[in-house]
Amino acid sequence: MSPAIDETRRTIQAAAPAGTQPLLSVSGLTISFRQRGQALEAVRDVSFDIGPGEFVGVVGESGSGKSVTALAVMGLLDPRITQVTGSALLAGKDLLTLGAQELRRTRGRDVGMVFQEPMTALDPVFTVGHQLTETLHAHEKISRRAARERAVEMLAAVGIPDPKLRYSAYPHQLSGGLRQRAMIAIALCCNPRLLIADEPTTAVDVTIQAQLLELLQTLRRERGTSILLITHDIGVIAESCDRMMTMYAGEIVETGPVGDVLENPAHPYTIGLLGAQPSLLTRGKPLTTVPGRLPRQEERTSGCLFEPRCPAALERCARDRQELIELGSAHTARCWRTHDLIGHTTAGGAR
Repeated sequence: MSPAIDETRRTIQAAAPAGTQPLLSVSGLTISFRQRGQALEAVRDVSFDIGPGEFVGVVGESGSGKSVTALAVMGLLDPRITQVTGSALLAGKDLLTLGAQELRRTRGRDVGMVFQEPMTALDPVFTVGHQLTETLHAHEKISRRAARERAVEMLAAVGIPDPKLRYSAYPHQLSGGLRQRAMIAIALCCNPRLLIADEPTTAVDVTIQAQLLELLQTLRRERGTSILLITHDIGVIAESCDRMMTMYAGEIVETGPVGDVLENPAHPYTIGLLGAQPSLLTRGKPLTTVPGRLPRQEERTSGCLFEPRCPAALERCARDRQELIELGSAHTARCWRTHDLIGHTTAGGAR
């Protein structure tokens, strides 16, 4: 962990008064998709909080429900085929109950989102500058000249070189790293209190990845922006976040401060993800793998959803669903063998 990031964490924690209310509080979020006359659960009973200026990461395989959760919070799922229950309070306002017009006013102004693939999220027929100023005009009474000046300033703020030139560029004229920065600029141009970043480092090399993560840290340090980072890379979580959540098959299976979870993982899935992460300590050795695959929605049962892939499963795991168990210091895990496994680097054990 870099000293700059560690210092940012201490600064944010010191600035937050004791007992500060969370900026975003998601409770009992359940998402179902209607297919062939039946409702299939994609996300089940997800609850979490994000404090002011906090950097929270969500990690898990593709299909674990990370992006769907974010899209539900943003009100971007098609209501004709989805059913969303629970609540998502942003500064006390439930995003899940807002009408279409109020949602449009909230998105971009109060909460911004960096979508997973910038080449498809950015409109190819409009310049980057047009897409920035369009967002500004949608939320603020601002002249065309002032909007252009603000857009150029925002492009410069996210580290895009020669921002006046890039203002007139089309998305295909920018590299992957610059497109990601442009997406961040659009998401932040109205200074939202919460930024949701969905896989912002997936399609870029490690150098650009480090620059983007440092950019997010700078933005939250200077603007006080809360950040929800969605990723499949547990190394990105370790480098950037204050707290983390591990999601599997639409459920949160472990959550807590990053240091606690990574040093003392308490769920077999988190342990498996850590074992599959390359490091200097495992150089020259084969990485461990998590066997099997995620269950399809129609295959999900009332028991532990990870049980078919778990080397530490017990007989009761197949039939009984465990609730999140408190382990101290806001560290929780959803496993019948949590206290046996905590701190282990491999999830061994017999059925």
